[in-house]
Amino acid sequence: MSSDFLVVGAGIAGLTFALRAAKHGTVVVLTKGKAEESNTAWAQGGIASVLPENLRAEGDSVESHIVDTLDAGAGLCDEEVVRRIIEEGDDTIDDLLSYGVEFDKEDGRFMLGKEGGHTHRRILHARDTTGREISRALLAAARKEPNITLLENHFVIDLITSARLDVVSNDRILGAYVLAKNTGEVTIFRSDRVLLAAGGCGKVYLYTTNPDSATGDGVALGWRAGASVANMEFIQFHPTCFYNPAATGPEARSFLVSEAVRGEGGILRNAKGEDFTKKVDPRGSLAPRDIVARAIDQEIKRTGAACVYLDVTHKPKGFMKEHFPYIYETLMKFGVDCETTPIPVVPAAHYMCGGLKTDVNGKTSVRGLYAVGEVGSTGLHGANRLASNSLLEGNVLARLALDEMMRLYPPDKPVIDPPLIPEWHHGDVAEPDELVVIYHNWDEIRRLMWDYVSIVRTDNRLRRAAARLRNLKKEVREFYWGHRVNADILELRNLVTVASLIVECALRRRESRGLHYTLDYPESDDRFIKNTTLRKF
Repeated sequence: MSSDFLVVGAGIAGLTFALRAAKHGTVVVLTKGKAEESNTAWAQGGIASVLPENLRAEGDSVESHIVDTLDAGAGLCDEEVVRRIIEEGDDTIDDLLSYGVEFDKEDGRFMLGKEGGHTHRRILHARDTTGREISRALLAAARKEPNITLLENHFVIDLITSARLDVVSNDRILGAYVLAKNTGEVTIFRSDRVLLAAGGCGKVYLYTTNPDSATGDGVALGWRAGASVANMEFIQFHPTCFYNPAATGPEARSFLVSEAVRGEGGILRNAKGEDFTKKVDPRGSLAPRDIVARAIDQEIKRTGAACVYLDVTHKPKGFMKEHFPYIYETLMKFGVDCETTPIPVVPAAHYMCGGLKTDVNGKTSVRGLYAVGEVGSTGLHGANRLASNSLLEGNVLARLALDEMMRLYPPDKPVIDPPLIPEWHHGDVAEPDELVVIYHNWDEIRRLMWDYVSIVRTDNRLRRAAARLRNLKKEVREFYWGHRVNADILELRNLVTVASLIVECALRRRESRGLHYTLDYPESDDRFIKNTTLRKF
């Protein structure tokens, strides 16, 4: 199957790109599950943007948003990239409104929320299901566009490059081998322009706020294709994931209590009711996420408690039900009335601040291959992402990536004559009848990452993780080549790849900065004000 543009992922980045690219040619959008299962759809809080002067909060400015982003990034943000993306915020909101996204309003004006690290109210939201609203509108528009083919349950096995085929020395993207999960068939998808927008890698950890689909597929695909990665050590742990060991089901294990709740006055307390975060940072519960997550981790270890509590019981009755209906109703379903009882919470893996190394246009080191959204590392987030900047980045980078593609690789001017791409051969192999091995390895990866490569690290823990991951990579490689591929094997393969990249980057950063905190080097070191970049070739 051929198309002018091939997009992997159907969140805000992939769909924004697809809708615009459809004006210039045919677009195929691949998603390994249902399109509604993206990380975008799970986003609660909102999207950060400084609106025109007559609509923004008093005293707010683009410059203030830039300063807040740089402060959260702990010295590793690329200021030029930060400025470019944040200056596009107003255009991003106009773009989303044009597709029918409905943000909350009061008396005709956008209601603006505030989250950790922000000095002003600048978060546009749709109650506490902003991502779902954005996903709804973009998917509806994409499904009406005749030039877009949206294929669900299609899992990309590997990208195809000229180097992979030994055609030319100057590496060039040619397409992808794709598994149709419903039939088990593998098809070649041919395209000279490929956009990876496959989201993050939260499922590499035992506890995460991410959907089950977040297995680091985009980073693993790009890495195997030869793209460089950067700053994978910076994994953001969201401070407030609902904690209830008695509850069952995926939602109970990964239910996020939005940072916007703290923005509206929620206070983190220990079992004694003390506001312990004030001892760490004067901003208390609204300090940047790396600071708050470490404060919670420290408090739990100090007291031996299983969790801490997010307290909103001082808010007027009905406040949570009106402003955060999804959170309120979900907690009620699990027996927690947050208007009368503090919410038990713990940190959980949330966002990958590193990824495939790109420029401000999403361009990777492989010609024709772009990475946008959580899968890419542009320099916007540095060592720690400022809350609600991710949806903004996904939209802005998607627009910039298309402009760059049209300049460098316009569809009417093929870059190279496409070589003959060999069909995928399963070979004479058995179906994977030992699924227990896959599940065991999956569980082992997630547990060792949680135990050794979590909020607080040491060199000894990281070396242990690296050693075990080397063995796991060998086991997974043997399983991959010895069995007919399916989604479980492919996810496991990607998980072990991404886990190894995180550990390798963490071992190279011998300091504590932002989201990377190590007991062996507890202070920041100016020698490490640089990206941790890994190159495969």
